[in-house]
Amino acid sequence: MVIGLINENSQASKNKLIYDTLCKVAEKYGHTVLNFGTKSVEDKTQLTYVEAGLLSAILLNSKTVDFIVTGCGTGEGAMLACNSFPNVLCGHICDPTDAYMFMQINDGNAVSFPFAKGFGWGAELNLEYMFEQIFLHKSGQGYPVERAMFEQRNKKILDEVKNITHKDMVTILKELNQDFVKHTISGDCFKDLFIKYCKDNEVSEYIKKLIQM
Repeated sequence: MVIGLINENSQASKNKLIYDTLCKVAEKYGHTVLNFGTKSVEDKTQLTYVEAGLLSAILLNSKTVDFIVTGCGTGEGAMLACNSFPNVLCGHICDPTDAYMFMQINDGNAVSFPFAKGFGWGAELNLEYMFEQIFLHKSGQGYPVERAMFEQRNKKILDEVKNITHKDMVTILKELNQDFVKHTISGDCFKDLFIKYCKDNEVSEYIKKLIQM
């Protein structure tokens, strides 16, 4: 699995810690981690939480990544922004129990963390434990066992609802303010990683036109 990390600008100074901790866990299970920034407070492209949501949607819908790790100060903004887009199901994760329950019950493809709330001494340990619960188990198995069938059914219903209530990603990209989209994908690392990992030709062609690749 390919995992994309996206940091909202207010938490850019923590990007290396988050990236290193995520790699420590994810690579243990054979996953690849791509860091899309914001990597530091000096980065030219400073992503807002809304742009983090859009970038998450571009990467997931183009199949550039299979899973997104993102967040902001409270984690709420990035989570709401992610869930505004099609084919993105993002949970708000504060502790290892959240991580386990979200993956087993909701079976999402993105998680948002509160990187400014309670992020003190031992924060990297809490992150490591949360990442473990996300990637250790096969997702979507339900919890508790006797509720598994109902939860799996509800997840399918939610997916169907999102398919009806959301436009496709290319239509959304065309209708959004183009300067907003261009800024979102202007990060130094985006172009190289997108070319290498993108698997959806329709999204890819539109993005290439925007950044003249």
